[in-house]
Amino acid sequence: MDSRTGDLSSDAAQVGEGRRNLAFLCVLIAVVLEVADTTIVNTALPAIRTSLDASPAAMQWIVAGYLLSLGSLLLLGGRLGDALGHSRVFLWGISLFVLASVLCGLARSPAELVVARIVQGAAAAVMAPQGMAIVQLLFSPLERVSKMAMFGLIVGLAAIAGPVLGGILIELDLFGLGWRVIFLINLPIGLAAIVLGRAVLPAAEERASLRVDPVGASVFAVGFGTLLYAMIDGAENGFTALVVAIGAGGLALLAFGWQRAKRRRAAKLPSVVAPELFGIATFGFSTIASLAFSAAMTGFLLVFSVALQQGLGQSPLDTALVHIPFGLGVMLGVAVLVPRLLGRWGKWVPLAGGAGMVAGCLASFGLIASGDGSSILLIASLAIAGVGMGSLSGPLGPIALAEIGRTQAGTASATFRTSQQVGGALGIAIVGSVYFAATGEGARLDGLIPAAAVTCALLVASMVAVARLPKQLFAAEAN
Repeated sequence: MDSRTGDLSSDAAQVGEGRRNLAFLCVLIAVVLEVADTTIVNTALPAIRTSLDASPAAMQWIVAGYLLSLGSLLLLGGRLGDALGHSRVFLWGISLFVLASVLCGLARSPAELVVARIVQGAAAAVMAPQGMAIVQLLFSPLERVSKMAMFGLIVGLAAIAGPVLGGILIELDLFGLGWRVIFLINLPIGLAAIVLGRAVLPAAEERASLRVDPVGASVFAVGFGTLLYAMIDGAENGFTALVVAIGAGGLALLAFGWQRAKRRRAAKLPSVVAPELFGIATFGFSTIASLAFSAAMTGFLLVFSVALQQGLGQSPLDTALVHIPFGLGVMLGVAVLVPRLLGRWGKWVPLAGGAGMVAGCLASFGLIASGDGSSILLIASLAIAGVGMGSLSGPLGPIALAEIGRTQAGTASATFRTSQQVGGALGIAIVGSVYFAATGEGARLDGLIPAAAVTCALLVASMVAVARLPKQLFAAEAN
């Protein structure tokens, strides 16, 4: 039976348990690289700004460019794996990711670093979707339960550990490389994953036809890209008629792409998104909530790291250590509170999480704005924000897929994940632009309060979408 039936393939069944576990380790390495590189750069931004004389707009693009290309190409990357073989495309993706990471580490200007980050995000989009497919090939349905639980735990830890690891690496200043080591460290790790993968990954399974929609993917990527450009450039240089026209053009492209996708789905042609999924309340509102939440979270983490270093003069290591209570709070929310409470309280769990994150973010930014970078109050506020984040974000994925049929599970999962990446890029543009526009050269904390207001507005938008969810979130779970 092939992998799309949900059963262990006959080829994979003949692979020894040791080899299958090594293949799973290879997939985990790639996942850690992809997720950690989303957040590891936050702690390094002030050092990058000093080293490359980067403008605030360039700092935003260094983060947003990665998220934009990753989010825009995830669906296309998944289809490439279906058509050309998941193991093969996985190795191509990780090879390109390593190359792009080296280019990031060797960048001599902000423009070079932004371009390299966009390529790195594209490589992650090719690499990332293959991981779950490889797990599908290697393990039986019962075995996948524990593997996917570990998968989720590692993803969460990687996202949280990114800023901490970045601060530690910069503080160590290995070989005098400074901030560049956060990218160059991917070279030995990635090469090890490639060597391991070539030895243990499963052989190619039965392949699907290469039915993709590259035009649709391009329309959405250009639409989001021009919209982000208008936001970032407008905040730095003023919203001139040209910038406003570019932003309007981006919105028009997105609207055109949406209508085009609807027409193609009606004609049973492949499209980069599946608009009909948004007619399912649990999926539509959860995905919208996830997009708004991701925008708030990435914006919060960016401003938090920059303000501590450029505003309060903390070192990258000190900034990394301040992230720890936030990370512990996230893990408490995801691993303890959500599993125990979601079944009984339903959507009230993410709603309470959103309220906690609003309170924690407001308190944290307010304390930093007053010059507090390490007090017990700040630690407690960050822990509350982290618990809120875990309780809000943790349930959204399972809720989104609760009423999705098996034939649409892959498309729905990829669409949901795309919303997270695109939301993150929008958050960098929206929250970051507000912060940098309000922050003068001599008063680097002035932008915190406006940034906090925008962050909380995005969280409220996420909570409004959660409130629209039906009372019975998992009514179709047994189907």
